[in-house]
Amino acid sequence: MTIPSEPPLSKLQFYVTTGYTCGYLPNKLAQSLIATPQHLIDAHIYSGLIQQGFRRSGKFAYRPHCESCRECIPVRVMLNDFVPNRSQKRAYKHHQNLTTTILPIAYHEEHYELYAAYQAARHAESEQNPEQESERITEIEKIEQYQSFLCQTNVESVMVEFRENDQLKMVSVIDIVLDGISAVYTFYDTSDPHASLGTYNVLWQVEWAKTLNFPYLYLGYWIRDSKKMAYKQNYKPLEMLIDGEWQLI
Repeated sequence: MTIPSEPPLSKLQFYVTTGYTCGYLPNKLAQSLIATPQHLIDAHIYSGLIQQGFRRSGKFAYRPHCESCRECIPVRVMLNDFVPNRSQKRAYKHHQNLTTTILPIAYHEEHYELYAAYQAARHAESEQNPEQESERITEIEKIEQYQSFLCQTNVESVMVEFRENDQLKMVSVIDIVLDGISAVYTFYDTSDPHASLGTYNVLWQVEWAKTLNFPYLYLGYWIRDSKKMAYKQNYKPLEMLIDGEWQLI
């Protein structure tokens, strides 16, 4: 991977993290390339970074930088040509009763409770570092991790609530960049395994981005061999960032 050098990205510095347990592929170590200093990464700078495969976690802008693995591929949906398939249309129609509210980034206890339940249901099986398995973090520490992850931003970001009969069903954190929107993270009620809320959410973001006259929806990283990340190939036409260039698949 090359280090961005185009102005104004040349004002940034980049460092590579030490290895850590990959959260998506078993028996692999991951590394990330981190952009610094954080205070220089505003909406305009981040727009340049995301075009070069970076993502945001809290106030950190990063992209994978693993020595022997290139499985994390940045992808974006080409909105002008996107047409949902049959199952996606069904999911979108099924949840037309949901109401949406766009909010500024902030901590809400109701959001955190839904997030915690989502994590427990969907990510309890995640690969963990054996040294961390015996650790017990407190609820306060879990809330602080959530706030650092989703309630802090130095770019243009929003939270979107999805409710059914005033009951919170789903929350999305979305970044707004110069040429599109970026799906940072979405969590939702998992009590109904047939609800297809995740599919509905992507389609909602597609439609919202279109109303803003954007050409792209950035979906983060596609990982072919990860069940959590492989679904992104279902939203076509899709461009992948390969060898520094966006290519249609």
